[in-house]
Amino acid sequence: MKVWHFTGVGEPLVRAEVPEPTAGAGEVVLEVGAAGLCHTDVGILHDPMWSEPVGPLPLALGHEVAGTIREVGEGVTGWAVGDRVGVSPNGTTRPGIGRDGGYAPFCVAHPADLVAMPDALSFELASVGTDAGLTAYSAVMSTGGVTAGQRVAIVGVGGLGQVGVRVAALAGAEVHVAEVKREVWPLAEELGATSVVADVAELAALEPEVIVDFAGFGETTSKAVQAVKLGGRVVQVGMGRLEAMVSTWDLILKRVTLVGSRGGTIEELAEVYRLMAEGSLAPQLTTIGYDDIPDGLDRLHRGDVTGRLVAVPA
Repeated sequence: MKVWHFTGVGEPLVRAEVPEPTAGAGEVVLEVGAAGLCHTDVGILHDPMWSEPVGPLPLALGHEVAGTIREVGEGVTGWAVGDRVGVSPNGTTRPGIGRDGGYAPFCVAHPADLVAMPDALSFELASVGTDAGLTAYSAVMSTGGVTAGQRVAIVGVGGLGQVGVRVAALAGAEVHVAEVKREVWPLAEELGATSVVADVAELAALEPEVIVDFAGFGETTSKAVQAVKLGGRVVQVGMGRLEAMVSTWDLILKRVTLVGSRGGTIEELAEVYRLMAEGSLAPQLTTIGYDDIPDGLDRLHRGDVTGRLVAVPA
């Protein structure tokens, strides 16, 4: 089978021919139905810090994977050939990080990391749900603790932020958004935002109880700490930059809780799938072919993508 191999930081992906995988004991083989493209992959390609935990090389990237079980290994129970599933990237499988992932026609997964896809759910949405959907849902609902009636602010309406806005609105929160790209303001309003501003600092007048930063460009974090309500919570998800200067004056005197959030649980992924299947959560996405994966990652690197890109095999 042909895969896209990552061979090292700063190197282009290489189209390679490798044997199809087989299921060992306690494993399943998936025929990939769709694989999401993620900024994490861009980081791996260009930044040694991102790529440090990746390998062994060469490796097929792609950690947002949904597909159909093609083979069940010895000792596997509860799953059968033909089951449609998504793979949580937060378990022991580590697709596209520790073993070949979705930038290949077939990949291996551990049963404990699988979540059944509802019949109404497409592979494209299911792949987005595994990481972008799960990470955003968990950041808002679990780490952020968002509840009905709260005033909540979302920073950034990219691939994760759009999910965050919608999830907060579905929870019954009063949602406000900070987004520098004015062309996506209408999308934020369609998703349920009450208001949209360009600068995170403008949120201060609203005194949100929770701010979830899906951008993470340094000053977005520091401004969120300044803008959040006394005793409020700032949830950091975005990693546009890997450092931020935060005012300890605001952090301490306002008793702000600043906490990072990453990934989520199998149960949360199942809830994301439920919301997607019923049509309540429908992230904006664009499908591409597998031959277009390198170009798609270049577009992500340039910031030339709205929503999520999803690769679908021919």
